[in-house]
Amino acid sequence: MSTTGRGQRAYIGSFTSEGGAGIAVASVDAETGALSVLHTTDAVPNPSYLALAPGGQVLYAVSETDDGAAAALSVADPARPPAPLGPPVPVRGAVPTHLALAAGCLLTANYGSGSVTALPVRDGGALAEPSAVLRHEGGGPVTDRQEGPHAHAVVPDPSGRWVLAVDLGTDSVWVYALGEPDARGGQDVRRAAVRTVDAPPRAHREARLRPGSGPRHLAFHPRGHRAYVVNELDSTVTVCRWDAASGTLDALGEVRVVPDGTDVPNFPSEVVVSADGRFVWVANRGHDSVATLALDASGDTMTLVATTPCGGRWPRDLTLAPSGRHLYAANQRSGEVTWFDIDPTTGVPTPGGSLAAPAASCVIFA
Repeated sequence: MSTTGRGQRAYIGSFTSEGGAGIAVASVDAETGALSVLHTTDAVPNPSYLALAPGGQVLYAVSETDDGAAAALSVADPARPPAPLGPPVPVRGAVPTHLALAAGCLLTANYGSGSVTALPVRDGGALAEPSAVLRHEGGGPVTDRQEGPHAHAVVPDPSGRWVLAVDLGTDSVWVYALGEPDARGGQDVRRAAVRTVDAPPRAHREARLRPGSGPRHLAFHPRGHRAYVVNELDSTVTVCRWDAASGTLDALGEVRVVPDGTDVPNFPSEVVVSADGRFVWVANRGHDSVATLALDASGDTMTLVATTPCGGRWPRDLTLAPSGRHLYAANQRSGEVTWFDIDPTTGVPTPGGSLAAPAASCVIFA
């Protein structure tokens, strides 16, 4: 596609401290899934995770550094690289690893300090100074990884009433209330995410998972009644019941994401659910594979179907294309993004191609 055409675009985050380009903008071939780089910018140090504002005009990035910051960039002009809307804003937390838009704020999960930061979004998409820093407490039995809290992801729930913060250090998911529901019974996240509000999320409850599991990321079933938490420290996914009326998360069971007998150290990174609720995919770092798991109709029972080589080393992120036909792995240590065709019957991915992307850490789609 032309760099002046709108088309479909993908954004690739990477670690500049490891030789990555920063943020790359790529065109997407809708038929093959192939990516082609159009622009890059290193305006943000270590933009390891990205998120788009509703409408796709503003891109947000964490700056995964000891000081910790977040940045807003305009991507309204497809003929130009992303343009910063001001300098990165400190999040008052260390090593932010994930971010999400909700209730007029950009929320960041700060791994190093075990906290969640809320930065109000101004008119036009720029970020204001933090309105709140929500600090977690506790630890876990894996002493070298769980000496304290380590917030790793922040995910708004489908109802728009809650944000769930997944904490590897405390073996728990912290639930925050986003505010009063609107007249339809839920807050419109798409609308709220582009207006500034003064009230930050409020602590609601802590949902505890199995000690030593090390929860890292979370994805919801398309019906919104179940959540799947990928656990970094023991290579499992926890199936959870989610009650949006009460903001309650309860563990129902666990499934391993590598075959029995696997002896290589493995640290799962990301979990993705198909739009029809039939499949779950998990990226395995160490085993260097993509696990395919089948879900039953209820969403309660999950079965490991296959593991497919990820096409590189250390897949830090896994993303499903909006079409649902292609899956993408950001392989941090081998330095590429690989894409796969998804078998619509089995859910098993087949390698399709790759794009060189040193220190790749995430892929998102416009």
